[in-house]
Amino acid sequence: MVERDLPFAMRDLFGLSDGTAWLFVVIFEATIVMYLRVNFDIAPPAAAAAALVLMAVAALVVLVFPVDPLPWPATVFVACAGPAAMALTVPWLESSSGFAHQLWTAYPTSYLLAMLVLRGRIVSAWLGVAAAATVLVTMGVFTSWHPETVVRALTPIATVGAVTVFMSIVRPTQRSLRELRSEANRRAATEAALAAANAERDRQLGALDRVAGPLLARIAAGIELTDTEREQCRLLEAELRDGLRAPQLVTDRLSAAARGARSRGVEVTLLDDGGFLGVPEWVRHNVIEAAVDELDMAAAGSVTVRVLPVGRRWVATVLAAAPGGDRRTEIDTAGAVRVST
Repeated sequence: MVERDLPFAMRDLFGLSDGTAWLFVVIFEATIVMYLRVNFDIAPPAAAAAALVLMAVAALVVLVFPVDPLPWPATVFVACAGPAAMALTVPWLESSSGFAHQLWTAYPTSYLLAMLVLRGRIVSAWLGVAAAATVLVTMGVFTSWHPETVVRALTPIATVGAVTVFMSIVRPTQRSLRELRSEANRRAATEAALAAANAERDRQLGALDRVAGPLLARIAAGIELTDTEREQCRLLEAELRDGLRAPQLVTDRLSAAARGARSRGVEVTLLDDGGFLGVPEWVRHNVIEAAVDELDMAAAGSVTVRVLPVGRRWVATVLAAAPGGDRRTEIDTAGAVRVST
C-alpha cells in the first residue's frame, strides 16, 4: 500500500518527517526563485515572470503531488516546464553584458528534472533534458555564445545523470525498506487483533463466570436443582446464545427485556447479519429501543429481532407474533422507525 506523505522519495531516502518534508519544499521553492530572479536583469519582466511562475508551480507539483510514481499529466507538465522557461529567457542572454556567460534557468531546470527521477519518471526526465538541449541548440543558431555558456548548459545532463545512477543503486534498498515497513505494519495489526480477541475472550469468560459460575458449581457438586434454578438455567442458556448470534444487540436493557419476555413464555430470537456496520451509533440505539418496547409488551407468541445485512434499505426489523395479531417494526438507515400490523 502506497503511503501518502510529502515528499515521497525524499522522505523514503532520507527519513524526512512531515514537518521536515514541508521545510524541504520551502527551501526548494526558494532555490528556484533565487536562480530565476536573475532573469529579471536579463530578459523582459513579462518573460522573466512567466518563467518564474512556470518553474515554481512545476516544483510544487513534483514535490507534493500525493501519488508515486507521478501521474502522467503532472509528469508532462514538470518535464516541459524547464525547457519552456529556458525558451522564454535564453534568447535575451546576449543583451546583458553582466551575465552573458551565465545560463541561470538551466540550473533550476536540472534540479526539477532530477526530482522527476526521484518520483519514478526517469525516462520522462531524460526527455526533458533532450527538450532543454533542443531549446539551447535552436537558440544557439541565432546567438553567439561564449564556450563557457555551452558548458554550463550541460548542467541538466550532468545532474540528471548523477541522480539516475544514484537511484539505480538505491532503488533496491528503498524497495526492501518499504517491504520491511509493510511487514512491520502487518505484524503490528495482527498483534493488535490478537490482543483485542484475547481481551474480548477474557471479558466474556469473566461475564460467564459471574452469571453461570454458581449454577455450574451446584451442578458439579451433584446438588439437585430446584424448579426455579432450572428456569434460571434455561434463561441463562438463551442469553448466552444471544451473545453468540447477535453480539451487537446485546445490552443490559435488551438482555433484561428478553429475559423478562422469556420468563412469560415468549419465544425470543435475536439475529445479527452485520447491518450495524457503518451506521451511526444512535441508529443502533433506536433499534435496541424498538426491540425493548416489543419485548416489554409481549405476553405470548414470539418476538424476532434481526439486524439485516449491510446495504439494505432497512437496518433492522422487529417482528412480534402474538395470538391477537402480528406487528412488524422496521428501522431504516436514517434511524426512522415504521410500525405496521
